[in-house]
Amino acid sequence: MKFVDEAVIYVEAGKGGNGACSFLRLKFMPFGGPDGGDGGDGGSVYLKADESINTLVDFRYVRTYRAENGEKGGGRNCTGRGGENLILRVPVGTIIYDADTDELIADLAEPEQMACVAQGGRHGIGNTRFKSSVNRSPRRTIPGQEGEKRNLRLELKVLADVGLVGLPNAGKSTLISAMSAARPKIADYPFTTLYPNLGVVRVSRFRSFVIADLPGLIAGAAEGAGLGIRFLKHVARTRLLFHVVDVAPADGSDPVEQVKAITQELANYSDDLLSKERWLVLNKVDLLPPETQAQHCEEIVRRLHWKGRVFIISGLAKQGLEDLAQQAMRHLEVKEEDG
Repeated sequence: MKFVDEAVIYVEAGKGGNGACSFLRLKFMPFGGPDGGDGGDGGSVYLKADESINTLVDFRYVRTYRAENGEKGGGRNCTGRGGENLILRVPVGTIIYDADTDELIADLAEPEQMACVAQGGRHGIGNTRFKSSVNRSPRRTIPGQEGEKRNLRLELKVLADVGLVGLPNAGKSTLISAMSAARPKIADYPFTTLYPNLGVVRVSRFRSFVIADLPGLIAGAAEGAGLGIRFLKHVARTRLLFHVVDVAPADGSDPVEQVKAITQELANYSDDLLSKERWLVLNKVDLLPPETQAQHCEEIVRRLHWKGRVFIISGLAKQGLEDLAQQAMRHLEVKEEDG
């Protein structure tokens, strides 16, 4: 299934049922008085976060959703039936905006969380309600109100504990496939990852975390270059970032300059993103001669003046992955305890 993280839909709540204008007529009660009942309320439209859904692709094919109208009132003071509410299920992590005003309506970050996005119309009033001592045969009624109508923009930010960032072909897809059961596309050309891939890293029987492989970033991503502008937002949900770097790029480029370029893109997109905990993951060390691996990596760290944690790994050879997973799990557990 194709991953879709944005959709625009139109929702319309149900109209309230009209109030009835009716008078009681029985064999022995020719002037029984008004007995018109109220209408029913229109159905509302709700969005509900569902853990079993991981994409907004369904909303690309069906874009219009309407809740049921309320029924009109009847004679003998019968109230019309209320319209059924319409509940649309969306992935956990969906943010709902009013497409016309850009107003934030709700952020469904928790499973089973619900938000009313279009309120159903209020029911109409029957003529019984207008009976009084001076007006014993009212013919006045109030019609049901129209339901709310809205154009909504849905945006999905994936919920992952750890996010992988880096240039295209830094080895992020290989890394997530080696650490989890995820099987993203892997190839020797840039932008093989076109949409986020999620994997569960199991450290022990009851300890695991979710890792997200995001499409590679390039210089200018925060301004719309490449694929980055569409997927930088997903990093905002993560609690820890792995900055994956190819220590021996095939094109002969400088790994230090690559790190600086991605760091600048994170800063351009959001100060909060730049302030997130970020670990430097030096990947593909198996491409270097064993006797020069340590010295080469130390030189990269020295030139970067990197103050955070550094891990030397090889996703393909599965070198250093166990320690990386264990350290990440401990970090996330401490973060959770600190609240």
